[in-house]
Amino acid sequence: MEKIKFTFEDTKEETEFFVLEQTKVNGSSYILVTDSEEDGAECLILKDTSAAEEKESLYEIVEDEVELSAVLKVFEELLEDIDIER
Repeated sequence: MEKIKFTFEDTKEETEFFVLEQTKVNGSSYILVTDSEEDGAECLILKDTSAAEEKESLYEIVEDEVELSAVLKVFEELLEDIDIER
């Protein structure tokens, strides 16, 4: 499982996540990440909000319920063997 490091802009605090899957929906890139490889770990859906010409990705947590539900359904189809609870 790929591990990536994130730096929070406001606090400059760093944290690491494991990438479970990535996908594109309506032209936007999303990744499903978790903070642990253990069963029962919490996961987040992050959206790449960077401009196409930017070298580094800028991710934000998806909080809009409609967008979250739609992208979650895509990840559930991609990860048939993993149960994602809300």
